Amino acid sequence: MIPGMKGRSRPESSKVCPSRLPHAGAQVKIRVYGNLIDLMPELLSPQECELVLISAMEADQREQYFEEGQVDFTYAVPHVARFRTNIYQQHSGPCGVFHFIPAEPPLLGDLGLPSAAAKLVNHKNGIVLITGPSGSGKTSSMAALVNLLNEERADHVLSIEDPIEYLHVSKRCVVNQREVNRHTRSFANALKSALREDPDVICIGELRDLETISLALSAAETGHLVLGTMHTQGAVRTINRVIGAYPPTQQAQVRTMLSESLRAVISQTLIKTKDGTGRVAAHEVMIGTPAIRNLIRENRTFQLASVLQTGKSRGMRAMDESLMELVTKNIISKKDAALNADDPRQFR
Repeated sequence: MIPGMKGRSRPESSKVCPSRLPHAGAQVKIRVYGNLIDLMPELLSPQECELVLISAMEADQREQYFEEGQVDFTYAVPHVARFRTNIYQQHSGPCGVFHFIPAEPPLLGDLGLPSAAAKLVNHKNGIVLITGPSGSGKTSSMAALVNLLNEERADHVLSIEDPIEYLHVSKRCVVNQREVNRHTRSFANALKSALREDPDVICIGELRDLETISLALSAAETGHLVLGTMHTQGAVRTINRVIGAYPPTQQAQVRTMLSESLRAVISQTLIKTKDGTGRVAAHEVMIGTPAIRNLIRENRTFQLASVLQTGKSRGMRAMDESLMELVTKNIISKKDAALNADDPRQFR
């Protein structure tokens, strides 16, 4: 890590260091299994740090950095690695984060995703939401689903990302990847033209505002399979977040739209393993069954949690159930499980 940069860890127990943080006036650090470790003893001066960071930017990225005080982009070292990069200014000088991106998209099994996730690529339309806090591996999970689509279906997959992380080589599918601020002005702008680009599957790097959410739901309703990520914790909170993004006068209509188009919500979080050698993902899975859709339509989302707990035969699982399984297998500690649980008492 370059001083001031905040790194993100890869899902599961990856042995590869995920991010480096260069920071003006501090040591360069690297994040391993969620912990920051000094990479070099020397301190970087603001001038040294800025020289290193600016050398990684192209002309338009430098312009954005100096105008806005921050910039996101992908940095590639040919034949070595690719990094998702964020460079920003703070009180002691420039800072940056270089988050390692593997050369190949991950497999569902590598990420510990439940088997129900593989069935989601069979849908021809509707929306699948992958949620969790920053750094929980949402992008990796979506890349694994796209990779599975690419191997099993012969469709047109259109992704909109900020920036592009995993690179997908077209296999059975034609995969086109567009980057915000490089190939399009915004997620919403790309989605407006997406329906004229003949996609079967639309992947959205982040549903971050009302316009993007609205366009994604419309695309799901008009015969497209939409995959998107959101920074929400838990399937129930995700449903409430989508509906709550709309003005109160529109929420009844949105509940109906969402109940008809929802295929699944996968919520995940990364937890340190008990032996300290990695991190593992815990998943909550909500499948768009008739019971789930009915509760959403009737504005009874407070009852969704109980359906999650009883829907195991339909591929559903609550977060606490996933945590309990990891504790039972001695993969994570009860303490760490309790910190991430909806009901911590059962782990104490």
